[in-house]
Amino acid sequence: MDAFATPDVPERAAPQPDADATDPLIDTTTADGTLPRRDFLRLAGVGAGAFLAAGCAPPAAFSAAPAPGVQPGKARSGNSQHIVVIGAGAWGGWTAYHLRARGARVTLIDQYGPGNSRSTSGDETRGIRSSYGDRASGELWTPWARTAIARWKLFEKEWAPVFRTSFFHETGDVIMRATREPFITRTVDLWKANNVPHEVLSGDEARKRWPVIKADDITVAITEPDAGVVRCRAATQAVAAVAQKMGAELVIGRVRPGPIVDGRMDGVILDNGTVVRGDAYVFACGPWLRKLFPYMENRARIPIGHALYFGVPVGDTRFQFPNLPSFNFPGVTGWPMLPVDSRGFRVRGAIAPPPPPAGTTPPPAAPPAPADPALQDPDLSPRWTNQDRVDGARRFLAARFPLLANAPLLETRACHYESSINQNFIVDFVPGATNAWIAGLGQAEGFKFGPVVGDYIAQRVVGIEGDAKLKKAFALPTEQYERPPG
Repeated sequence: MDAFATPDVPERAAPQPDADATDPLIDTTTADGTLPRRDFLRLAGVGAGAFLAAGCAPPAAFSAAPAPGVQPGKARSGNSQHIVVIGAGAWGGWTAYHLRARGARVTLIDQYGPGNSRSTSGDETRGIRSSYGDRASGELWTPWARTAIARWKLFEKEWAPVFRTSFFHETGDVIMRATREPFITRTVDLWKANNVPHEVLSGDEARKRWPVIKADDITVAITEPDAGVVRCRAATQAVAAVAQKMGAELVIGRVRPGPIVDGRMDGVILDNGTVVRGDAYVFACGPWLRKLFPYMENRARIPIGHALYFGVPVGDTRFQFPNLPSFNFPGVTGWPMLPVDSRGFRVRGAIAPPPPPAGTTPPPAAPPAPADPALQDPDLSPRWTNQDRVDGARRFLAARFPLLANAPLLETRACHYESSINQNFIVDFVPGATNAWIAGLGQAEGFKFGPVVGDYIAQRVVGIEGDAKLKKAFALPTEQYERPPG
């Protein structure tokens, strides 16, 4: 990869150890650097404001939910590694969290801030499930997704009382199909192989259990009862806040990679010219990876997904948590309205318009509009949800949730996803550098894996290769998309 020229610019000093290290609260930590349960519970009762002011250490990092292929991280006193993480979204925030849990010093840089509206993790909610029978990577993803569910529950248990809110909602998830298609069969096989609690229901059983769903054509439904939904913007911001109280330094700014000299990246450069140097660098930048690294331009695509939130009938709790699971129909997913902020009944995807009546000639198709270059730039892309998408979502409601057919549209959200031909994550070195990492391509599924993939990234960055199968699966893809003509 081409090296980047370095201007004559000031260098940012590496962050000093957290001043909270001398706080009496921290003196009660155990040998592995964690806060005893009794002290955490005492602090949890004081509310978010006092927590953020106190600088308390977090409880043990998910020791009750080990991830396959990831060695448990333990804080190490005297660890002087300084890791710079670029991107404070779902992956970057969790990476900072786990690096601090492993004892490294961390600078976390984000150009707009955690959970911002341009980010992939900037929507209001995300589904947390393990149904990957339609993915070539399903064998790897299913056990990690199950660990992620367990860790989201632990995060809810430990931190929701501190912030006096709720992040994870155990809605359960149901997938309904007219026929027992391969996706259903393969998902059930993966669940059985991983001892995942699940149910297989007939169409009659599904209709009886959820009468508000119009499912006359459904013959099979599979459920994952302990799946759920996370308030993702709130959770992303909370993870970044916890990482900071663990000692990470958050910097708001835009960076470009520094030059690669003798196989090592020499800093990242902020827009104001400041160079931030560390021992290693993690670029968890989502759709911005294409802008930072020319190598990624034709190895990643960044389509935009749209989610719509509809108002539920006043006083009718049938469309609210916990009275309805998240759901999956061909081409459409969604879930009930969640408490705390009540964004609405979420629908992502749409039903195509019905074909013209028999014997009529459909109007000629309009010529395709020229591609908008801004749609390939996450800084410039418009996030407007057009009327065609609204109409398609309403057709879905009319077909499956007829009582919501005329529900008011409360808001829409849009974000870029990242995909690659191999349909898998990337956790690998920046080409030509032994101390810089690319972590991304969540394949529209990355948010849910944050608590696990951040742990895996942290492990790799501190020098633990771990499972060879995972290392190979998450290598930088060599395959490229076909370039558009012209």
